[in-house]
Amino acid sequence: MLTSMWQLLRIELYKIFKRPRTYISFTAIAAMVLIIQLGLKFDGESYLELLMSGISDSFYIPYGLIMNGYLVAFVILNTLLIHVPLLVALVAGDMIAGEANMGTLRLLITKPVSRTQLMLVKFAASVIYTLLLLLWMAILALGLSILFFGTNDMLVARNSVMEQIGSTDVFWRYLAAFGYASVSLSTVAALAFLLSVFADNSIGPIVSTISIVIVLTILSEMKIPLYDSTVKPYLFTSHMLAWKGFPYSKATTEGQAIRGSIENLPAIFRSLGILLAYIAIFVTIAVSVFRKKDILS
Repeated sequence: MLTSMWQLLRIELYKIFKRPRTYISFTAIAAMVLIIQLGLKFDGESYLELLMSGISDSFYIPYGLIMNGYLVAFVILNTLLIHVPLLVALVAGDMIAGEANMGTLRLLITKPVSRTQLMLVKFAASVIYTLLLLLWMAILALGLSILFFGTNDMLVARNSVMEQIGSTDVFWRYLAAFGYASVSLSTVAALAFLLSVFADNSIGPIVSTISIVIVLTILSEMKIPLYDSTVKPYLFTSHMLAWKGFPYSKATTEGQAIRGSIENLPAIFRSLGILLAYIAIFVTIAVSVFRKKDILS
């Protein structure tokens, strides 16, 4: 049975990566990353002057040292991770609906695996695609930025102050941030995968996923007293950007960052748990619906 599932997973991955549109996502990320890097390479000082407009009037700012690969990667992640869900939905929303549209869904359920196993394999293929997309982004955003801009201490803006993180205390934070982002994007993949079960055309699940993410993201940014303490903490979009907590260190009483520390790690783990719960819920519902679904195509 495991052999059959493994073979089916290889087939699903082959189907994903044989489609030309799959590579649109990788090309789009490469283009956006390179544009941001080129912009910061030639006009990064203007960006830093805007970022530190309240500080540069009183202190000398060594812009050449501040504009390094770690800071550039941070800017890129803040800019692009809110757009990547669209690229994830392009594939995850097509996993079941695409088969129904092509008329191959009935053939799939004749394979020597159960419907539950078939769904789990398809979702696993979606997650693998998501992880590869994020890995590609990490290589370009972090790897190329380090290559082009070098490394140094990283300054992170928080409220009205700037926090300095030592250059040897940064890289592992990015690894943790990318790990968290993989769970965030897998949540979007799970949502698109669920919606795909209800459709016979992939356009519906893709558009619906993006619409839901946009609407919930707006709701996550709203500040309404009663809403903030009741509904907002349970929206998955309220926890998708918790990766931003990894650069923030605990500080001593003198205000010095404590090496290797994360300021609010329990909150990050709580957000991670909520996202994992959403993934489990979305996939469970998708499997349950598919098991009862009449396959007519």
